[in-house]
Amino acid sequence: MLDDVLALRGRVLEEAGGLIGRFAGPATADDPGVVNLAHYLAVRHHDLRDLQRRLMRHGLSSLGRMEGRVLPTLDAVAFALAALAGRPAPVEEPTEAAFFAGETALAVHTEALLGAPRPHRRGRIMVTLPGEAADDGALADRLVAAGMDVARINCAHDDPDAWRRMAGHVRAAAARSGRAVPILMDIAGPKIRTGAVAVHDKGRLVPGSNLVLIAEGTPEAGKHEPFVAAVSLPEIVRRLSVGDRVRYDDGKVEAVVEAVSEDRARLHVLRAKTGGAKLKPEKGLNLPDTALGLSPLTDKDAADLEAVIAIADMIGYSCVSHAADIDLLEDMLAARNASAKPLGLIAKIERPEAVANLPALIARAAGRRPFGVMIARGDLAAEIGFERLAEMQEEILWICEAARVPAIWATQVLEDLVKDGVPSRGEMTDAAMAARAECVMLNKGPEVVAAVELLDRLIGRMGDHFTKKTPTLRALKSW
Repeated sequence: MLDDVLALRGRVLEEAGGLIGRFAGPATADDPGVVNLAHYLAVRHHDLRDLQRRLMRHGLSSLGRMEGRVLPTLDAVAFALAALAGRPAPVEEPTEAAFFAGETALAVHTEALLGAPRPHRRGRIMVTLPGEAADDGALADRLVAAGMDVARINCAHDDPDAWRRMAGHVRAAAARSGRAVPILMDIAGPKIRTGAVAVHDKGRLVPGSNLVLIAEGTPEAGKHEPFVAAVSLPEIVRRLSVGDRVRYDDGKVEAVVEAVSEDRARLHVLRAKTGGAKLKPEKGLNLPDTALGLSPLTDKDAADLEAVIAIADMIGYSCVSHAADIDLLEDMLAARNASAKPLGLIAKIERPEAVANLPALIARAAGRRPFGVMIARGDLAAEIGFERLAEMQEEILWICEAARVPAIWATQVLEDLVKDGVPSRGEMTDAAMAARAECVMLNKGPEVVAAVELLDRLIGRMGDHFTKKTPTLRALKSW
């Protein structure tokens, strides 16, 4: 086993160098988080199940929790195995500080981005503010008192004047509470939605329906084309190819492109929610198989940045997919003299390209400003499929921990409670699992204050049981 661990350690060091060359530039190649991320990717390219099982019998199965400390873990295991085998230690035993350095760095990076934690919990709670928060200062007071740590403003809605009033109420409420509450502002990005629609005979989209997307003109429906919709970004229709999947309204409908012409695409519906779905304007379209070729920053985003720089503590970057997208935003910020303000940056992982390029996104952002990753589970599920989301959200948590980057668990957390005042059993479990992230985001809704109060208690209790993937073994009191 010692020889196997040492061989694995050698392969990790060799392979990590090539990985760093692929996803990191000269400026970040020596960043400790980037280096540990490369070690983690290298070690996880190997199947460790047999080795881990053999180590378990000797009380040495710590490989399953090595995200933040790959080489220290391998060295600690090798040092212990050498002692068991009566052989000279081939590596030095890591000090306690060195072994937990990744954990310490993650805590420091999280506080720099999201502010100090509450005394009774490690995780933070982020709340998306509704439009009425611009005129209701009491709502900010209730949210802060309930446990809100970060306020989110979605720049896809309202206007700069409303954003300034929202932020003012939050900062006043935070001052009254005696704690800082940073503000995240999400720039909207190029959202692909249905425009005007036409429906024949009040029909619903069901499996077998045909849906036509048009780039130009006014939709007209008839017996042979009962569902027709314009698209908010006309060029998207021209980029579709036969066989591409299209998902409508957060995956309520999935269709495949059957035919394309210059300005039209005919889709065949494969799946739809029970009873069918209405075709409506302003509903999201996800195209997981299509090379969109869109800049993540629109003209609206460029205009909104002036207000965001003045108001926000963090920028939420929608539709970011490639390392060069980080440079694009940084150039825009520099052109607006934003360097004097230490704005944080949160990359929203929404598309398959963002998942594939996550190490490069992290490496490109490293060291420039406080940085985090949001697992934007709504768009991500519609892009990669609901079945894959459950697995992928776990892997993104692991990648972020390896890179010492705070992760935000977002979309539909306690959604029934936020909207109707009563949580479902499944969403309670989801919220409990969300406690492994550094921050959990709640959407707006009439019962959001009650949801913050519940999440505040839940995250505190779950934090007593585990930190990230590591059980803390608090004494059980139910039996």
